[in-house]
Amino acid sequence: MQKRTKVKERLEFEAAFYERLLADHPDFTDALMALGEAYTRLGWHEKGLGVDLKLTQLKGHDPVVWYNLACSYALLKRSDESLEALRRALALGYDDFEHLLKDPDLAAIRQSPKLRQLLQQRIASKPS
Repeated sequence: MQKRTKVKERLEFEAAFYERLLADHPDFTDALMALGEAYTRLGWHEKGLGVDLKLTQLKGHDPVVWYNLACSYALLKRSDESLEALRRALALGYDDFEHLLKDPDLAAIRQSPKLRQLLQQRIASKPS
């Protein structure tokens, strides 16, 4: 159990560091990405969602940002919003299907027929 405590302490330190950095530089996207990751690993999913929403405003063209938003929504059991964010990520070019199919953050939508349909549409529309 000691190791788990050390990991949590490190993540809390990282989150506090990035929060302080962002207080002075609120649009520093690399820091926002790192903070969102720390929040997610800490289980602070609402805070992570807030970071991901801000990132979609700053980097709305980035498919990874939309993928991360889909993960945040899925972790909060907001399936429709997760699927919509994932649709956007795919439309922008997200194509790491192997990761997508294994990502534990997306467990809440993994069995969704809408997810299967979305992936089938994406694969069918992809140039050969």
